[in-house]
Amino acid sequence: MSEKIYNDPEIGEVILKKSIRSRRLTVRVGLTGGVSVTMPYFVPYAEGVRLVISRREWILKVQEKLRLKSADCVRLAPEDVERLRAEAKQYLPRRLAMLASEYGFRYSRVAVKNNRSNWGSCSSRGNINLNLRLMLVPEHLRDYVMLHELSHLEHPDHGPDFHLLLEKLCRDHFSKGNALSGMQGQVSRSKYPVSHALEKELRKYRLY
Repeated sequence: MSEKIYNDPEIGEVILKKSIRSRRLTVRVGLTGGVSVTMPYFVPYAEGVRLVISRREWILKVQEKLRLKSADCVRLAPEDVERLRAEAKQYLPRRLAMLASEYGFRYSRVAVKNNRSNWGSCSSRGNINLNLRLMLVPEHLRDYVMLHELSHLEHPDHGPDFHLLLEKLCRDHFSKGNALSGMQGQVSRSKYPVSHALEKELRKYRLY
């Protein structure tokens, strides 16, 4: 299977996937609002883009319905967990690799799990685990969790050096696109204000 990314101005990122098993073009909106189009190999990617544009109104309505669901609604049927796992495996490792490359980190491997106790973890061997339920929280909190685990590659504990590094990463990362301006009123006067504000926001979301 080969794929290409199309960034729609209203829908956001759309994954165009060519499959030898596909007989027609199909568009799908996942549990977290992500959009993908599956198409036969002989069909040009432009046809997938045209399909997305023609169904934009429907896609936006489905995405809005998904956004209105409470973040506390985490009781998922087994089939929904598997769908979420598929989305997480497609998104989380790729996003982690982008952040690691951007900030100069190197990890051994990444695994997507369905843990009950944490959003992510980093082992002494440099292996990072990410919870598939990160797909149920806003994108900036996913990034925060990944930056948190990447910081553990240099500082395994939660000591001052760890917090200093995480705060620096958060300031650098979330200052892009004026993301910090949207956190006014949330950032405290603590020693690590940005990372603490993000951690506090993350606690509003329950794993189970």
